[in-house]
Amino acid sequence: MFLEVDQVSIRYPRAHADAVSALSLQLPAGALGVLIGPSGSGKTSLLRAIAGLEQAASGRLLLDGRVLDGDGQRVSAEERRIGMVFQDFALFPHLDIATNVGFGLRHQSRAERRQTVEAMLTLVGLPDAHRKYPHQLSGGQQQRVALARALAPQPRLLLLDEPFSSLDVELRERLAADVREIIKRTGTTALMVTHDQMEAFAVGDLVGVMRDGKLEQWDAPYTLYHRPATRFVADFIGHGVLIDGHARRQGDGIEVDTAAGVLRGVPSPLAGDGEARPVEVLLRADDVIHDDDSSFKAQVVRKSFRGAEFLYTLELDSGQRLLSLVPSHHDHAIGEWIGIRLEVKHLVSFDARGVNA
Repeated sequence: MFLEVDQVSIRYPRAHADAVSALSLQLPAGALGVLIGPSGSGKTSLLRAIAGLEQAASGRLLLDGRVLDGDGQRVSAEERRIGMVFQDFALFPHLDIATNVGFGLRHQSRAERRQTVEAMLTLVGLPDAHRKYPHQLSGGQQQRVALARALAPQPRLLLLDEPFSSLDVELRERLAADVREIIKRTGTTALMVTHDQMEAFAVGDLVGVMRDGKLEQWDAPYTLYHRPATRFVADFIGHGVLIDGHARRQGDGIEVDTAAGVLRGVPSPLAGDGEARPVEVLLRADDVIHDDDSSFKAQVVRKSFRGAEFLYTLELDSGQRLLSLVPSHHDHAIGEWIGIRLEVKHLVSFDARGVNA
């Protein structure tokens, strides 16, 4: 693996708990990894330790087989050849764009530096911005310049700390897709921190969910969504609810009695002794399908318009609430009863420890 984080802990003076606790992950060469999680979960602390801006209290950090931190060794930040893109762009306001991009290229000759700057600005779609200053560019253009500056020295690893958080939503989505394409085109290995789940899924080859300094799961976005390893990941990712049920083995599969009916084929961590055991079952909003012909009814108690879809909060007779994504031409009123059916192809259950099978 190209980047290896091996049981790394990070602690700050007078802190009650480690900012990062015995965390391990691996990122292959050329891959783009993304870390998400609540504020204070340790995402940026880990990024700063990889960059060399914080020291690991224990564990090891390795890049392409070389120990950066651990085993009694520590490589300084400037010797790691790691680029970093910050959320506030961190451009020098008194320098023009060409000088900003070429700032880390002092080892190159003037001609080489000019050639590199031109190549980087063309790469990020700003070939004519050389003589402009940061204040003359939009936020998205400034972030492209920051990316060009980080890529110019050909870093072995690129770190991005919430690079789009100061931009408006539409620009964030467009720029995130562009940045992924640029990073992939250069073959750069990158690790990004964000609070935006959709951004993480759109950008990342691998996505990690952090909580209280620990890594709950590190997986492909599809696996993270459809096969969350823990109750926290299931609750944190996407739109869904966890409902109580009792699971028992039924032939080769599992059968769960819930307020939403009997669900079959549910993976379960329970032993196969036939005894019913309490579980929580994850029902995503896309598992609950609007169906006018269904006799199974739920009442609309809340609705959120999302353009192409409504996100409905529905309540069953039992009081159990579910979420459902419904095409927006099905515009139902609060209090209306509508037909639903469940499609549970990717249903997931959790035991009392909150752990998936």
